[in-house]
Amino acid sequence: MNQDVHQGAGEDRPEERGTPVGRRVFLGTLALGALGVVAAPPLQRGLEGFLGSAAGKDPTGLTGLLPNGGGFRYYSVASSVPRKNAGTYRLRVDGLVDHPATYTLADLRALPQTRMVRDVQCVTGWRVPDTPFEGVRLSRLLDAAGVRPTARAVRFTCFDGTYSESLTLAQARRDDVLVALRMRDEDLGHSHGGPVRLYVAPMYFYKSAKWLSGITVTDEVRPGYWEERGYDVDAWVGRSNGRDDEPTS
Repeated sequence: MNQDVHQGAGEDRPEERGTPVGRRVFLGTLALGALGVVAAPPLQRGLEGFLGSAAGKDPTGLTGLLPNGGGFRYYSVASSVPRKNAGTYRLRVDGLVDHPATYTLADLRALPQTRMVRDVQCVTGWRVPDTPFEGVRLSRLLDAAGVRPTARAVRFTCFDGTYSESLTLAQARRDDVLVALRMRDEDLGHSHGGPVRLYVAPMYFYKSAKWLSGITVTDEVRPGYWEERGYDVDAWVGRSNGRDDEPTS
């Protein structure tokens, strides 16, 4: 859950940044999930599109907590998120690397793509089975950047101006960690963190940062947005956050 014109190390214009939503408000509103929204399969995509659009226009950011027919919920910790497209999107890779780089959406699409199908498990309890994701292995971008010997971790920032995440370097180099461009065999839409998001298949979904804009190699793990608010830094499904869910891998 949460989850750029070229202006240096993955930064966004200050006026584009959203206002954080407090954890108490965020978690309290999860009670809306108990109401449920049931839709027949032919209506699911339409319902998701409606909720995603409504969430994007909701100044509170809370519309995104409503469940939908596809099983996903549209979380955001910012009151609004700017939209990026092929012309405006940039992903910056920097930090403890020899070759910092900035990727356009076209650059990322031109790299070898990996497709995997796994369950998505949220730490709040919902699960979406057999969800395809496709994108570039994060390890490929790290190798191209030339990670320095002093590096120990990777920090991720997002163009909502608020969200962040981290992985150890070993976790980031796993084959099941993607810089994802597609989900369910479609280009990633805005409400699902598009055009580019992180996807960490074996961990709870809050590690899969939406609206990815920066990948910074660091000398230590820096707790992300939700870890600073009590969630586990190592978020393996079924082995963290006091939960015993079935693994997704």
